Amino acid sequence: MAIPVIDFSKLNGQDRARTLAQIAHACQEWGFFQVMNHGIGEELLERVKRVSSEFYKLEREENFNNSEVVNLFKETGDEKLENVDWEDVITLADDNQWPFKTPGFQETMKEYRCELKKLAVKIMEVMDDNLGLPKGYIKKAFNGGESESNAFFGTKVSHYPPCPNPEKVTGLRAHTDAGGVILLFQDDEVSGLQVLKDGEWIYVQPLKNTIVINTGDQIEVLSNGRYKSAWHRVLSTVEGNRLSIASFYNPSLEATIAPATQLVKGTKEEMDQTYPKFVFGDYMSVYVQQKFLPKEPRFQAVRTV
Repeated sequence: MAIPVIDFSKLNGQDRARTLAQIAHACQEWGFFQVMNHGIGEELLERVKRVSSEFYKLEREENFNNSEVVNLFKETGDEKLENVDWEDVITLADDNQWPFKTPGFQETMKEYRCELKKLAVKIMEVMDDNLGLPKGYIKKAFNGGESESNAFFGTKVSHYPPCPNPEKVTGLRAHTDAGGVILLFQDDEVSGLQVLKDGEWIYVQPLKNTIVINTGDQIEVLSNGRYKSAWHRVLSTVEGNRLSIASFYNPSLEATIAPATQLVKGTKEEMDQTYPKFVFGDYMSVYVQQKFLPKEPRFQAVRTV
């Protein structure tokens, strides 16, 4: 099996209905899909790869080599490390103090984030269409019902350096994503990302200059379970320094999230058995403690907050 690969440009032509159906199927059956011809220029994507690799070499590699996970790895013999990840990560947001040593990093990543945010909005509008919701419904929900942009858009730049013993430590432990729509620009040479499908771990195949889309927990709630957030993980590897740039279009912490009324049927008692209504900030407080645990108890815990 392989996750669906969809030509996003065909939404604008006579194949729109077919492409919408492909995306709906991917959201329902996988929670993951890749988009090609997404409108982000290849020159920009190549530049993102170059400056991100330079950034790691100049500003992150030495710190990772002296990090807690590397020290634990050296100290524990053949014992498997359960509660750490073989990952170097930095998160970028609009209010970040941006790294400054790497030439072109700040300018390139700001340009990339701007383009990717536009793509995120288009993806959400496609989901609106497929779910039978008004155009802009998901975006408005994530912005807390406001017209201005209160939603959080963050970008996690990760590197998974070569690991001497990949059986001993995971690159990133299995989890679902807490937020809304996730857009991943992954390494097109070094694999490692896997998604859980029907009890089997499936590699998300590296494809040059595609963007991987996956749905987070908040899309599961808004869609009333029609679109499930998918479990995924990253395996460590003995070869290559895998690059992964994941951007998250998440609700604002003040946004109230609940199933769309158009997707909930039945009596009030039946509706109360669906996903709870909650403030996203409250959900995040639970998530940071339970990220690598089953997601269903998180929904139940936030119900009582």
